[in-house]
Amino acid sequence: MDFPFDLSSLFPERISVLDHNLCAARKPHGRPEAQSQTATVIDELGKASAKAQKLPAPITSAAKLQANRHYLYLLKDGERNGGRGVAVGYLKVGYKKLFLLDQRGAHVETEPLCVLDFYVTESLQRHGYGLELFHFMLQHKKVEPEQMAYDRPSMKFLAFLEKHFELQHSVPQVNNFVVFEGFFRNRSAAQLRKAPPKKPEGEIKPYSLMEREAVREEQKALPWPFIRSTAVPQSPPLAASSPFSRSLSVGSSPSHTPHPQPHIPPHLADNCRTKRTSSLNRSQLGFH
Repeated sequence: MDFPFDLSSLFPERISVLDHNLCAARKPHGRPEAQSQTATVIDELGKASAKAQKLPAPITSAAKLQANRHYLYLLKDGERNGGRGVAVGYLKVGYKKLFLLDQRGAHVETEPLCVLDFYVTESLQRHGYGLELFHFMLQHKKVEPEQMAYDRPSMKFLAFLEKHFELQHSVPQVNNFVVFEGFFRNRSAAQLRKAPPKKPEGEIKPYSLMEREAVREEQKALPWPFIRSTAVPQSPPLAASSPFSRSLSVGSSPSHTPHPQPHIPPHLADNCRTKRTSSLNRSQLGFH
């Protein structure tokens, strides 16, 4: 893919390593338009990659590279286009935290280096450019192909991995990433952490001692009709023939509760009865 500006001066190396700074040279360019031209190259290659993979939108752009901690390896051919060079393709990688299934079906939490996008211009494919890009990335990151995870690889990319690196048997996953058997075999226990089990839904925890005290204080501040006692009140036993037994069994209010009669000693009760009878007789006879 060629551009109206000089790629050979914009990208001094055959393979340039770009990060969020969008700077291919070891020292920043003195030209102010260098960063915008670099962004143009990345954006156009990203659009071509999305079209080749039949994606609805590009997954690689200058803005996304600036916003993430990814690395983009951009390959150029400086002898083409009259010495101004052409962009051949790129390989984008980055670290991702993934929950994967191992060969036994157990969930494992890990953060491997992942291949996120890989594209070589259609007219320059099958010339060894893709393999050159991939080998450069492996040496730069000091990683083996089976130790990596691959995000939504195409059938062409899977055939590339099988042909050049003998990666054939993948471990089925529930996400879009593909890993191979060597991924779990060649990693240490520190790199592969068992994912913690999920808590059961609807779990109800008992009130703590502090929460129970707060509820009691809140109930004390409420007026009488709204107080809800935490203990069941003890009612005195009633006889089966009592007229209040049925009402108390279905709930009753304090106004319906019979008031207890005061206890009067027998000698005072007889005196009161005698005086009452005397007063009644005097009234009936007309004496006042």
